[in-house]
Amino acid sequence: MPTERVDYRRIANEITSKIKSGELAPGEKLPSTRQLAEQHGVHISTIHRVMSLLKDRELVEGHPGKGVYVAEPERESE
Repeated sequence: MPTERVDYRRIANEITSKIKSGELAPGEKLPSTRQLAEQHGVHISTIHRVMSLLKDRELVEGHPGKGVYVAEPERESE
C-alpha cells in the first residue's frame, strides 16, 4: 500500500527532526506505539516500521517492557 510507505517515512523524518532540534532530548521516552499511531492516524504496523528505521539510524533505543527512548549521541574518542 503506497500511502503506508509515505506515512512511515514522513513520521520517521518528523521524529528525527525533533531529536536533532533538541525538542526530544537524549534519554527522553517516546510515546507508546499505540499513542503514536493515534496521533498520526496510521496503523500500529506503520509505527513499528518507523521505530525500526529510527533504531537503524541509531536515534532511538528500545528497552523491553519499558519503552523506546531517544538514544544518547555517540561521543567521539579523542
